[in-house]
Amino acid sequence: MKTPIDIAVTGAAGQISYSLLFRLAAGDLLGPDQPIVLRLLEITPALDVLKGVVMELTDCAFPLLHKVLVTDDPKVAFDKVDYAFLLGAKPRKQGMLRSDLLSQNAEIFTAQGRALNEVASRHVKVLVTGNPANTNAYLAVNSAPELSPDCFAAMTMLDHNRAVSQLALKCGVPTRDIKNVMVWGNHSCMQYPDLHHARVMGQEAMSLVEEDWFKNEFVPTIQHRGTEVIKARGQSSAGSAANAAIKHMSAWIYGTDEGDWVSMAVPSDGSYGIEPGLVYSFPVTVSEGKYHIVKGLDLNEYSLEKLKQNQVELIEERHTVEHLL
Repeated sequence: MKTPIDIAVTGAAGQISYSLLFRLAAGDLLGPDQPIVLRLLEITPALDVLKGVVMELTDCAFPLLHKVLVTDDPKVAFDKVDYAFLLGAKPRKQGMLRSDLLSQNAEIFTAQGRALNEVASRHVKVLVTGNPANTNAYLAVNSAPELSPDCFAAMTMLDHNRAVSQLALKCGVPTRDIKNVMVWGNHSCMQYPDLHHARVMGQEAMSLVEEDWFKNEFVPTIQHRGTEVIKARGQSSAGSAANAAIKHMSAWIYGTDEGDWVSMAVPSDGSYGIEPGLVYSFPVTVSEGKYHIVKGLDLNEYSLEKLKQNQVELIEERHTVEHLL
């Protein structure tokens, strides 16, 4: 039997985690012959709920689930972990200012970044999903100076998947026939889902759709999809978010196909004029466990303006929380 691999999940009693944990234990991320240890982090008041989730995991009798550890201590949760899914964050409540949300979550992600810095594997892959994901990832990166910034990413794979699906529906093709959609910027309603380099069965996507549909239907649909899900089901996206988290981490581990890319929010290296260090969503390829921003894409004025708007929003978010670093 292979040596078990440790996977940490924060916010482990939450909705997304409930959809994610059973898939991890079934081998959907690391395959059918790789045993895992789940290290589950929750705030103290939620530990009793988490115990119920662990009971269900136990009752599934997953052959690959070697051990489950439950804790409210991030250093215990992250000890020597290879992969970490940071799902837990305080939700925005009615009447709460975005600046308040940023500040409250800043405390969580600076603490978790410091804990990862102290005890995680030096090659850990940390996926931040808890919102505001980009800025939370920025805080974690800057609280973990002994880890390489490329150990961290924030999730825009859900936005990417939504964009792929909407384009597939528009063109009447399966999602497997869609290539090189990309999502730029912040995981917020400012994000920019871009089809200018996408292909549908080898054809340029923008030659198959109307400009008006792209700007006035497609873009706002992706930007506000999360809100529409909440309106429809009364709760935020869970199954689709868990699926995107697995897809993101899988691409990060196993790489992208030749000539294809995915969307990940990663520390900027200055590409496309985006300030270095901002955690910003780019099209990326992945090889040998490392992501690489796709360089040299020709962007029109409309796209460049969207990229700038996202940069402004992320700089404003950073300004709200940087005093906590």
